[in-house]
Amino acid sequence: MPGSEGGRAEKDQPQAGTSPPGRPYIPLFTSLLDQIEITDAVITADALHAQHAHAQYLAERGAHYLLIVKRNQPGLHAQLAALPWRDVPVAYTKRERGHGRTERRTLKVTSVARGLAFPHAVQAIQIVRRRKLKGKWSRETCYAVTSLTVTQASSAQLAAIIRGHWGIEDRLHWVRDLDFDEDRSQIRTASGPRIMASLRNLVVTILRLARATNIAAALRYHARRPSRPLRTIMKC
Repeated sequence: MPGSEGGRAEKDQPQAGTSPPGRPYIPLFTSLLDQIEITDAVITADALHAQHAHAQYLAERGAHYLLIVKRNQPGLHAQLAALPWRDVPVAYTKRERGHGRTERRTLKVTSVARGLAFPHAVQAIQIVRRRKLKGKWSRETCYAVTSLTVTQASSAQLAAIIRGHWGIEDRLHWVRDLDFDEDRSQIRTASGPRIMASLRNLVVTILRLARATNIAAALRYHARRPSRPLRTIMKC
């Protein structure tokens, strides 16, 4: 199935004097996708972009969507949470271990062609993630909507699309949040946030090309000696 990861606006710090965090980036969804061919592609996006206008735009462009839904869309989230999930069988289960944690994900999918107030949504998805980290279990329930029908994507394919989307979060945005402490950056005006986000992305890319498996450890290693970053860059 063709795929394209869109709607993922840069996670920069908001500029002083702008609207609340995230809101300035909503128009970038269509501005970005206008530049590429997305016919028959599957566009994934975070909850920020679970907008009626975005869903309509993708349908008009001949693309499909799979959008994460959180409480920033209270009406849609409430509709999804109220669906009879207990009566819906588990469609897909995946268990993984790595990075000191155990994770088990279950996926339920149900048809919502009628009664869901969201353009072109034909299926609703419930994802339950259970994680064991340092001996403690946690549970997170997420929802998503998609324009893909049951004949266009199996439950395993839907799970792969969601996992691919979250992989970007794990490999880039989570790294920027945790290892670079980006959310507490004091660079907030003019083009500063965008420039710094680009530089952080560049650093992560270089370290990935250098086959670093732990970005935090790689940053510490390169910080110890000024000559190490240049040597790594020269090898890429």
